[in-house]
Amino acid sequence: MDWDRLRIFHIVAEAGSFTTAAKKLHVSQSAASRQVRALEESLNVVLFNRHARGLVLTQEGEQLFRTAREVMQKLETAEQSLLEAKGAPRGTLVVTTMISFGAVWLTPHLTEFVRRYPEIDLQLNLADEDLDLAKRDADVAIRFHAPHQADLIQRPFVKINHHIYASTDYLKRKGVPKTPEDLDHHDIITYGPTPPEAIKDINWTLTLGAMGDNAVRFCR
Repeated sequence: MDWDRLRIFHIVAEAGSFTTAAKKLHVSQSAASRQVRALEESLNVVLFNRHARGLVLTQEGEQLFRTAREVMQKLETAEQSLLEAKGAPRGTLVVTTMISFGAVWLTPHLTEFVRRYPEIDLQLNLADEDLDLAKRDADVAIRFHAPHQADLIQRPFVKINHHIYASTDYLKRKGVPKTPEDLDHHDIITYGPTPPEAIKDINWTLTLGAMGDNAVRFCR
């Protein structure tokens, strides 16, 4: 069966007339009619009953039209899949961030990304020191400070809120701080004297009281 003739038959059957189909095909009415006639002769069946009001499919024409429509739909689906696959991201993507953030927050949020981009081989490189993106140690870095390299593209990723916690027993003994300055008189557990570069501001509670009024703006 000639594919071009089948395609023209399908368009003619949908249009219901040679005139309308010819406009869609950008051919003359007689050319569309000849192709359908040639298809009928090759199959030795009549596909249309010709009337002054238009074309009506015969029983054989209905059967062929259903088959042709299924074929066209499958071809359209295949074409769309190929176009999507061609434009879909693929390859290896190495993401680096600090260990605690990667383990506690980032990893549980990767399910949707992996589902949406199955062709990407996602690799996490968790480290509390900054990896060098220029040396391709990683492709993307999620950091809590501005990068040292001026040529890196920066995008806001997620907003992290910091909180200060205390046990009920401690607050009974020491009292509840009312202002940032009150923190100067409380026992504060911090990361240590030399936090990694990735979280160098982690001990912000140690200087919050000394900041005075600026602490209010800092906390917002």
